[in-house]
Amino acid sequence: MTVTELAASAKKAALVLARLDTATKNRVLEAMAEALVNHTDAILEANRKDLEYSKQENIPGPLVARLAVDAHKVKQMAEGIRSVARLEDPVGRVQGTTELDEGLILRRVSCPIGVIGAIFESRPDAVPQIASLCMKSGNAVILKGGREAQNSNKVIVSLLRQAIAGTPGVPEEAVQLIETRAEVAEMLEQDRYINLVVPRGSNEFVRYVQDHTKIPVLGHSEGICHVYIDEYADVDKASNIALDAKLQYAAACNAMETLLVHEKVAPKVLPNLTARFREKGVELMGDLRACSLVPDLQKASAAEWDTEYNDLKLAIKVVDDRGAAIEHINEHGSGHTDTIVTENREAAEQFMNEVDSASVMWNASTRFADGFRFGLGAEIGISTNKTHARGPVGLEGLVIYKYKLFGCGQTVGEYSGEGGKSFTHRPLSNDTPL
Repeated sequence: MTVTELAASAKKAALVLARLDTATKNRVLEAMAEALVNHTDAILEANRKDLEYSKQENIPGPLVARLAVDAHKVKQMAEGIRSVARLEDPVGRVQGTTELDEGLILRRVSCPIGVIGAIFESRPDAVPQIASLCMKSGNAVILKGGREAQNSNKVIVSLLRQAIAGTPGVPEEAVQLIETRAEVAEMLEQDRYINLVVPRGSNEFVRYVQDHTKIPVLGHSEGICHVYIDEYADVDKASNIALDAKLQYAAACNAMETLLVHEKVAPKVLPNLTARFREKGVELMGDLRACSLVPDLQKASAAEWDTEYNDLKLAIKVVDDRGAAIEHINEHGSGHTDTIVTENREAAEQFMNEVDSASVMWNASTRFADGFRFGLGAEIGISTNKTHARGPVGLEGLVIYKYKLFGCGQTVGEYSGEGGKSFTHRPLSNDTPL
């Protein structure tokens, strides 16, 4: 099957999915979760092959860290699917009702986007996350994972498709997989059939996708996230948050890459905090003022402030004040996730109002910027766009809306020209009988 034929079949499947009731979608999701758990050994064997391949091909450490799967992670995949099943169905919600005139009622109702093209690197657990979100939101999905995870992805997609096929009335083509770079290039040409592309990967890759398709693209190119320790910060709290933001999972896109510290607290914070980072093997670089406080700190080049490491590496900068921290983040950040540590509410509110990022936080680790942790069930990706979806994109970001107009024979001519009728444009309750 060509990519064009595959995309066309996905479009047909999407039209069926759009009219499925909630109970049917939830039955499919439960079957998908059971299929993964019941075939854990097959998934682990496939993943073992991928890990061996990664060693042979010298795949970068951060990607290998995301690639590894064990029995516990398979259970987590299944629970992630079930958590999506427990969420409210986002399709068919009435978002607004307006009387245009007596007997002429307009409603805005949520509906699926259609066909999603999802491209991601390394993480096999992204497959059930994305597939379950698309199923619950009534969208078909075409998946493309990294070559380093090809065996794991093929087995997982096969299991999900078997579960879908076993549910009457649900098309197996709802979830499909492509495997090669050539197929990606072809997929990006399918603007007739694919409605949204969600790329998850390097800055260069996301830019490539954006530059080579007419299809709308939702995603983020980088995760340059900051922790700013304010002059009113609790030092112990600040250290714990900074350590978690960097160390909890350094390869994640929401891990801290730059630490900003107010000059008034830097002498109290940095010596001990940098020592704790070094104990964990973190490579540290700092600006001149940070180096003066921690003499053996490596001097940071100008490029460090614009770099996403995805590894045990951290840039540290001492700033004059809160305004300087905000300015630095808005200039060098990627609009992903940034946090302030402070005991001063006004300082926190200024930071959260003025930092132009998809997620802004107060006294919390940047690692909380995640669809599951935000209560979205899972995420198809994190968006730094300023369109219909921003931040961790869960079910709400996978629906759009349509207008439904209910009339009783009205024509536009009645409302045109001198003496034409006037519209009432009266807001109504969404439960108003039609």
